[in-house]
Amino acid sequence: MNKRQIFHQASFNMLIFITSISLVLFATLYPFNFSVPDSFSLAKLFASFNNTSYFQDQVNNVLLFIPVGSSLTSLLQRLRMKIVVQIFIATLVSAGLSLTVEFLQVFLPSRTPTPADIMNNTIGGMLGFICFYLWNHQSFANTVAHIENSKSSRSKKQIAACFLGYIFLTFLISLFWQSTTNLSNWDANYPLTIGNERTGDRPWQGYVSEVYMTDRAISTNEIAQGLADSSYFDKLGTSLLASYRLNDKCCYKEQTGQLPELLWQGQPSDIQEGKGAFLGSSHWLQTATPVTSLSKRISKTSEFTLSTTVATANKDQLGPARIVSVSGNSQRRNLTLAQQGNNLDFRLRTPITGENGSELKLNIPNVFVDTNPHHIVVTYARATIQVYVDNLQNYYSFNLLDLIPKKQKVFYYALTFIPLGVGLAIIILLAKAKLMFSKLLVYGGILIPSLMLEGILISESGKHLSLKNLLLGILFTSGTMLIVRMRAAQLKMRN
Repeated sequence: MNKRQIFHQASFNMLIFITSISLVLFATLYPFNFSVPDSFSLAKLFASFNNTSYFQDQVNNVLLFIPVGSSLTSLLQRLRMKIVVQIFIATLVSAGLSLTVEFLQVFLPSRTPTPADIMNNTIGGMLGFICFYLWNHQSFANTVAHIENSKSSRSKKQIAACFLGYIFLTFLISLFWQSTTNLSNWDANYPLTIGNERTGDRPWQGYVSEVYMTDRAISTNEIAQGLADSSYFDKLGTSLLASYRLNDKCCYKEQTGQLPELLWQGQPSDIQEGKGAFLGSSHWLQTATPVTSLSKRISKTSEFTLSTTVATANKDQLGPARIVSVSGNSQRRNLTLAQQGNNLDFRLRTPITGENGSELKLNIPNVFVDTNPHHIVVTYARATIQVYVDNLQNYYSFNLLDLIPKKQKVFYYALTFIPLGVGLAIIILLAKAKLMFSKLLVYGGILIPSLMLEGILISESGKHLSLKNLLLGILFTSGTMLIVRMRAAQLKMRN
């Protein structure tokens, strides 16, 4: 190929790359209604990034950047850059483009910048890099030849070092999985609302007599004492963050003095039947200011206990109708206790459940089958939610990691184990001449990541062993590794 042809091919690749960037900008910034806030500061800039994305957004953000990574890699390959340099530039450009987009979204009222999008976009760019090399037979053949003929392929020590690095990477990914169930993404700007959302569009009709919250998951013995006598929660010391007793007509002060008082929204209710404050569509309670200290304390510990005594006035309320909520509106919350028909609906904000807490469904059946008061205690720790209704025997337990929907789990496992499969294939290509050593690496490289991830999640979150999860990880790792090796063998035969 002469210089003119190389120039034209590089120009074509540049055009494809610019087109892919243009598509990203259009998809993420349209309708381009930029506006600068009246008061803008660095603190507000960082605060505007306090968002999480829904599962569908995560999928879209990965797919959107695959063409960027693929077209950029094609251009870099035409410029004859080394593969290590290509990887570095593809990662840097993907992350830089994503960071630019997220920064610009600060000035778009119709968009919300999300830190997780930067990671997902960067992963998409790297997947584009991998796709290009699997698709472009000449580049892939050259890469395979370079790996097999490298100095590292002749040294068992260097191959073993690469394998140890592969295992360490698996360990880091496993820790990241565990972090998806903490409460570090709680928003400190939300008020506590009783009987509705802050926006007034999710009313609940019924009575609430008390609300307690702590920054730790209390023990079963403490729960038993609290269910027997609600005043026990006032004895929990410094871990108690909120203590509201709703037995008067107006203005409910928080007993520990840490949070703002609850004020009536709309017309205060004058209905008193000994069950507490009566809430309805025209009157509900909300703290005078956000419960910032509560949200920050719980965000730090990633644990909490919520105790409340409630009595519904309507057994068929839908919405779900909000009973107790720390939220900004019907789409953003830290936690919400609500009624959906006869059932108790619970939503919790974590990196894996999204900013609305609705990615995973937490539903406790037949709680509101009558209009009697019911004492509800909810605890959260290490990905496990425990719900008690009236007594210790009426008990429900959920683990967030066990509740991930099938298609969502498959996507997350694909993002986790496909890159590991590519890494394992590279290690196997390095060790190909050492057949026995190579077999040990194959079996270990396939089994260890899946076992390590499942083991860490079991020990850290208390989830149950899942053979399906083990097999899913093994399938993605081994499948990707086999595809890469088969592609390498096919190109060798062709050449």
